[in-house]
Amino acid sequence: MENCEESKPKPSSSEPEPTGVVTTESQPTVETQMAKASSSMIPTTSWFTPKRLLIIFCLINLLNYLDRGAIASNGVNGTQGTCTKGGTCAAGTGIQGQFKLNNFEDGVLSSAFMVGLLVASPVFASLVKSVNPFRLIGVGLTVWTLATMGCGFAFSYWFITLCRMLVGVGEASFISLAAPFIDDNAPVAQKTAWLAIFYMCIPAGYALGYVFGGFIGTHFGWRYAFWVESVLMIPFVIMGFSMKPLQMKGFVPAESQKAVAPETVVLQVQEASNGKDDSLSLKSKFEDKSSREPSKWSTSASNVWEQISLFMKDMKVLLLNKVYVVNVLGYIAYNFVIGAYSYWGPKAGYYIYNMTDADMIFGGITVVCGILGTLAGGLILDYMNNTLSNAFKLLSLSTAIGAAFCFGAFLFRNMYGFLVLFAIGELLVFATQGPVNYICLHSVQPSLRPLSMAMSTVAIHVFGDVPSSPLVGVFQDHIHNWRTTALTLTAILFPAAGIWFIGIFLRSVDRFNEDNEVQRSNTTPLLKENNNTEDTSPSAPPAPQHQQC
Repeated sequence: MENCEESKPKPSSSEPEPTGVVTTESQPTVETQMAKASSSMIPTTSWFTPKRLLIIFCLINLLNYLDRGAIASNGVNGTQGTCTKGGTCAAGTGIQGQFKLNNFEDGVLSSAFMVGLLVASPVFASLVKSVNPFRLIGVGLTVWTLATMGCGFAFSYWFITLCRMLVGVGEASFISLAAPFIDDNAPVAQKTAWLAIFYMCIPAGYALGYVFGGFIGTHFGWRYAFWVESVLMIPFVIMGFSMKPLQMKGFVPAESQKAVAPETVVLQVQEASNGKDDSLSLKSKFEDKSSREPSKWSTSASNVWEQISLFMKDMKVLLLNKVYVVNVLGYIAYNFVIGAYSYWGPKAGYYIYNMTDADMIFGGITVVCGILGTLAGGLILDYMNNTLSNAFKLLSLSTAIGAAFCFGAFLFRNMYGFLVLFAIGELLVFATQGPVNYICLHSVQPSLRPLSMAMSTVAIHVFGDVPSSPLVGVFQDHIHNWRTTALTLTAILFPAAGIWFIGIFLRSVDRFNEDNEVQRSNTTPLLKENNNTEDTSPSAPPAPQHQQC
C-alpha cells in the first residue's frame, strides 16, 4: 500500500478538487481535530495525578460500601420484637424493630437499592457516549447523597425502601465508570494491582460499615448513621462538578464529535457539486444546515431510538463473547454467597456462637481478610503475568480452596476454631476481586468497558445478592437452624469455582488496545504524573487510513 500511495500523483494546488468525491486528504485533518479536542479534556494542573485519582475513587467506593455494611449491622438494622410464652414482650431495635419487619421484609430492604442500581447502570453506560463520564459520576453522587439523607428521615417502611432504591441510582454511575478510568491510568505492569486496591474497598467498606453502624446505632440511633454518610459524601459531589472533566479511552469528546460531524463533510461536497462558491463561510454553512433540521421532537425521538439501537448492538457483542459470559456466570454464583454473608453473617454468628459483639468480630475479620486477600489477588496475577487465562486459573483455585475452609468453619462447634478457618477462607475468597474485574475490562473493546461493567453489575445483583438475602431469610424462617443455613449457602461457592475453571480453556484475547469507537487509538494515559512532558512514544499505532490505489 505504501508503494501504491507514493506512485499516486498528488493534485497541484491550482487544480480544483473533483466534485462529489471526498478524498483521503481530509482524513488527517479530521483526526488532528479529534486529537486536539481530546487533549483539551486532559487536566493541566500537576495536582491531579493518576495516583490521586485512584485515592479519590477508593474513598468514594469505601463510602458506598460503608453504607451497605451499616444497614446490615445489628446497630442500624436491629432486631425483631420478641414475646415470651408468659406474655412479656420486648421491643425491637433499629430499623427492623421500629417498622416491625419480619426477616423476609428485612431482606427485601437490604436489596431495595439494587433496583435503582440495576435500572440506572445500563442508562449511565449508554449516556457515556454523549455525556462526559466524569460529570455523570458527579450527578450520580448527588443523587446518592440526597437519598442517604432521606433514609435518615424515613417515617415508614415504604419510604425508606424508596430511598434505598435511589441510593442504588446514585451508585450506578460510579460503579460503571470508575473502573475504566482506573484501568486507563494504571501502569501496564500493575493494572490488576490498581484494580485490586480499588475493589478492596468493598470488603473494607462493608466491615467498616458493620463497626460504624454498630457504634452509631447503639449510641446515637440508627438515623444518624445515614446522616453522617451523606455529609461525608458532599466534598466528592462538589469535586465531581468543579474539577476539569476527564476523557475515557475509547470515546470521542462531545466537542470533537461536533467538530468532525459527518454532516459537515457531506454539506461541503453537496455545495461543491451544485456549483456554490467554495469561499462560503463556515457560519453560513451551519445556518443553512440548521434551517433544514427537523423539529426538536422528531430529533429527540430519533436520538432515543439511535441510543436504543446502539445499546442492543453492544449487548449482542457482549452476549456473544464467551470469555465475558463465563466470567460473569461464575461471578453471579460467587456474589450470591458473598451478598448473603454480608447481610446475614453477623446474625448467624450471634445465634450460632452466641457472639455478643458479632458486628465487631465479623467486621474485623472482613476488613483484614478483605484488604489482604484483594491486594494479594491483584499482586499475584500481576506477578503471574496478567493474562485472561491466568486470571481464570487464580479465580477457580482461590475460590475452591476458600470455599472448603469456609464450609469447614461452620462445622466447628468451637467459636475460636470457626474464626480461624473462616478468616483463612475469606482471605482466599476475596482474592478474586481484582482478577474477575480485570477480565470484565480486558475481554472487551475499550468503548464497551462501561457497558461491560454495568451489565456485570446488573447480572451479579439480579441473579446474585438481590435474591440471596430474602431467600436465605425465607430458608431460615422455614428450618430455624442458622448452622444448616450457613452450610447450604457456602456450598454454592463450589459451582462458582467450577464455572471459572471452564474459562481457563477458552480462547481469550486481551482487547485493551482495540478500539471501535474512534478512528485513532490513543494508548497514552489520560493523566500524567508530569503534565509538562509530552508523550512522543513511537509505540502508539498510527491512525488507520482508508485509501485506495
